[in-house]
Amino acid sequence: MRLVEVFDTTLRDGLQVEGVTATVDDKIRIAQQLDLLGVQYIEGGWPGANPKDIEFFRRAQNELDLTTSTLVAFGSTRRPRGKSDEDSTLRNLIEANTSAVCIVAKSSEYQVVEALQTTLDEGAAMISDSVKFLTGEGRQVLVDLEHFFDGYRQNPEFSLRAIESAVVNGATHLVLCDTNGGTLPHEVGQVVADVKSHVGDDAVIGIHCHDDTGCAVANSIAAVEAGAGHVQGTLNGLGERTGNTNLSTVIPNLQLKMGYQCLPEGRIQRLTSVSHHVAETLNRAVDPQAPFVGSSAFAHKAGLHVSAIVRAKDAYEHVDPEAVGNGTRFVVSEMAGRATIQIKADEIGLELDGAEINEIIDELKRLEHEGYQFEAADASLELLMRRAAGGVPDFFRVESMRVITDELPDGAFNTEATVKAWVGPNGPDGEGAERHVWVAEGNGPVNAIDTALRKVIGKTLPHVGDIHLTDYKVRILDGGSATGATTRVLLTATDGQRDWTTIGVSPNIIEASWRALEDSVVFGLLHHRD
Repeated sequence: MRLVEVFDTTLRDGLQVEGVTATVDDKIRIAQQLDLLGVQYIEGGWPGANPKDIEFFRRAQNELDLTTSTLVAFGSTRRPRGKSDEDSTLRNLIEANTSAVCIVAKSSEYQVVEALQTTLDEGAAMISDSVKFLTGEGRQVLVDLEHFFDGYRQNPEFSLRAIESAVVNGATHLVLCDTNGGTLPHEVGQVVADVKSHVGDDAVIGIHCHDDTGCAVANSIAAVEAGAGHVQGTLNGLGERTGNTNLSTVIPNLQLKMGYQCLPEGRIQRLTSVSHHVAETLNRAVDPQAPFVGSSAFAHKAGLHVSAIVRAKDAYEHVDPEAVGNGTRFVVSEMAGRATIQIKADEIGLELDGAEINEIIDELKRLEHEGYQFEAADASLELLMRRAAGGVPDFFRVESMRVITDELPDGAFNTEATVKAWVGPNGPDGEGAERHVWVAEGNGPVNAIDTALRKVIGKTLPHVGDIHLTDYKVRILDGGSATGATTRVLLTATDGQRDWTTIGVSPNIIEASWRALEDSVVFGLLHHRD
């Protein structure tokens, strides 16, 4: 197995994506996760560029105990017509106190002449002087050759001269960057092969791609096949514009499908958990349909697929989900067949006969025609199945529910809910059952209804106090009906040990919310002993 090094730049390039930011604490936690995954290099940021990166590298010296990865500080070559030993960027790299540094260097004639406003001789000297200075300070130097593919097409002689300027002065890695993201796989493969032939074994050839054509992963694979031994990218493909090479995708493709060694033995099984951990830290959810690590990557919905996969697990799975720390899921919808329902029943320990399975399938099709979507509402699905089998006790029975919203003279709104319900130690219709009425105010109708329901049943069913709502989503299903449209409400709750989601659908948003809320409370009470 040929080694292909993984260089993660989530903490620098990845944070350039719109809407994503990270504190220093976040960056330290992410670096710890990347080390746990086993990448060879972690690019921590640009020391001196901003107070956050300055603090990160200062704290990293004492707080990051990396066992697998090498922390890298990122910067650039010296300025045009400047001196390396007086350059503030290079000095900041030394003061970051990392054993390895990565500098970006212009390798395109157009970029040197137009962007830097200097000569090609000076452009080559900037690379030579910077690498020589950094290696002289005892640093391992990786050089990111910016705009390499565009530059190589325009003037290959200068692009190769830029490479030579780095390698003869001690650079260990020459990373070819598709900075604008416009190069295609066949072009990448040819250029990398040319460079590999030119450089030989004097340095490791690397690849750094952006995804502007949707080809970043394919380009990185093409580069490895042509001789690259180093791949740069980000977890979950974060990055400026359309993102960088997605390491969550390229690593398993290279290691599981093509036989390259990217991560140490036993580490690739951590890929899904690390991917999601990073996503949660950055508040940027993993795309459910992301290859390998997405929640839907190994989810099966069509009845034909499910029945086949029960007999042969690899019938519709290209790799074993557990190889990347993911798992097979069977999604129940109007497309479900008997095999899907039986699998879900087995998962929750429910015994169903043929008639009950048919009843559930018919009810699913009817409800999903109305707008329900049970693949997104695990708890409502389980309650539907248990009710078909007579397995949901009546914890309470609501007689009526009313909501009133008033606009006060000062312009503020006041919402009040009244819930009347029967509840007792032996159920709402058993001995000792009582009728309770409670009025509660809230900052909106859902909050008011939730508060009133809890008060009505809380004395008899105190475990309702452990249930907390964590998310509330509303979707309009038929926008053409304007304010009369049918709405779908998804409500997520937790009891501190498990999370669950319930659903309600109605043209009346209050009714849809109430159905989701009632299911949520019932599910929580049903499982409070689990």
